[in-house]
Amino acid sequence: MEHHPPHTDTELLALAGSIELVVFDVDGVLTDGRLYFGADGTELKAFHVRDGHGIKLLQEAGIKVAVLSGRRSEAVIRRMDELRVNVYRQGCQHKDRDLMDLLQHFGVAGQATAYLGDDVIDLPAMRLVGLPVAVADAHPRVRAAARWITTLDGGRGAARELCDLIVDAKLTTTKQA
Repeated sequence: MEHHPPHTDTELLALAGSIELVVFDVDGVLTDGRLYFGADGTELKAFHVRDGHGIKLLQEAGIKVAVLSGRRSEAVIRRMDELRVNVYRQGCQHKDRDLMDLLQHFGVAGQATAYLGDDVIDLPAMRLVGLPVAVADAHPRVRAAARWITTLDGGRGAARELCDLIVDAKLTTTKQA
C-alpha cells in the first residue's frame, strides 16, 4: 500500500469522499500543455504514467472517469483507450454543456463530481461541480476558482494527486462507517 501524506482539511476530505465522477481536461492537465509536431504534421503528446495509474485506481474504487478536451488529437484517443476511459470528448468549446451531458449520462450530480482544469476554458465546467480543482501551474483565474490546487504541475503528476486525494478519502470514509 502506498503512503500519502495525510490531508488535514476535514471539509475537503469529506467532499473528496463523496465524489462519484472525476472529469479531466487534457492539455495542461494530463499533459504539460506543450504541443509537439512531427515533420509529417503528426501531433505528439506526453502523458505521465503516474497520472494513468491514478485513473486506474479511481476506476478500481468504482469512481467514474471522463475526459473533456478542447483540442482534437489521435494521441488522446490512443491514451484514453489504453486507460479504458469510456467517455471522452474532444473539440469541446463549451465545457459546461459537455459536463452537463456527462452528468446526465452517468446519472451523477454536479456536487458529486470533481473537475481538474488549467485554463479559462475550464471555468464554466468548474463552476458546476462540487470539487473544482486546478493544477499548480494553472491560469490565475482557474486557481482562484478552485476549491483545491495540486502541488504538481499539469502533465507532471497533478492528476495523480487528485486521484490519490479521492481514493484515500473514500478509504477513510469506508473505515469510519
